[in-house]
Amino acid sequence: MLDNAQMQDLALQVRLDVLEMIRAAGSGHPGGSFSAVEILVELYWNVMNIRPEDPRWTGRDRFILSKGHACPALYSVLARRGYFDPAEFLTFRKLGSRLQGHPNMHVLPGLDASTGSLGQGLSIACGIAHGMKLDDRESRVFCLLGDGELQEGSVWEAAMTASHYDLNQLTAIVDRNRIQLDGTVSEVMEIEPLVDKWLAFGWDVVVADGHSFPSLEKAFEHCAQTPFPSVIIADTVKGKGVSFMEHTCLWHGRCPDEKEYAAAASEIRGGLS
Repeated sequence: MLDNAQMQDLALQVRLDVLEMIRAAGSGHPGGSFSAVEILVELYWNVMNIRPEDPRWTGRDRFILSKGHACPALYSVLARRGYFDPAEFLTFRKLGSRLQGHPNMHVLPGLDASTGSLGQGLSIACGIAHGMKLDDRESRVFCLLGDGELQEGSVWEAAMTASHYDLNQLTAIVDRNRIQLDGTVSEVMEIEPLVDKWLAFGWDVVVADGHSFPSLEKAFEHCAQTPFPSVIIADTVKGKGVSFMEHTCLWHGRCPDEKEYAAAASEIRGGLS
């Protein structure tokens, strides 16, 4: 496991990678990618049992990025973890690239599902977790969802399924940045009281600071011990790490111009040790 300072530097590097990918492509989703960075770094360095040198190892833990538009952050984490060469970042969203605008498991190592249709990832995770249970395997399954995504009814069908089949190997993480494509989640369609909803569906619920590695570590440790499917509601900031991108829907799916790119990169690099 890495210490907190190393994890912080990794998070900054991931944000720089995301910025570079979106700049090179001329399009992408910086806001929701930035809000998920610490969650992904914690999972891939300190939580999940994986072998980057053997990405199809049957004993590995599985991860599903249900909010597939945040794939630049996942691509960065996979590359920095050793699944592929970071030199590929500049091909993001290019024709023929393995790094498409939503994850494609058939071309890129380290992916356990092709995602992007919001509301579907938790159902996929339930299926994988149920298969693990039937095969008497101990591998865990993790699924990252956006909070706006919880407006999809299929999420709650999957939540019922996980509880009914006692899928205690399954942990969902909600990236609760409170902002979606064109407004706040509460304005578009209120999803609160979120903790009570998950509890009513039979899940163990933990609330964590989604940008604090100690908080995330404690939450994941709790989820590993519960006899129920578990969900971490991670309080995050849309656009975290770049001041003018934070707390706004304007950067949900926008590429910075050259001046904005320079300002964002300078701000991120200023935090590196």
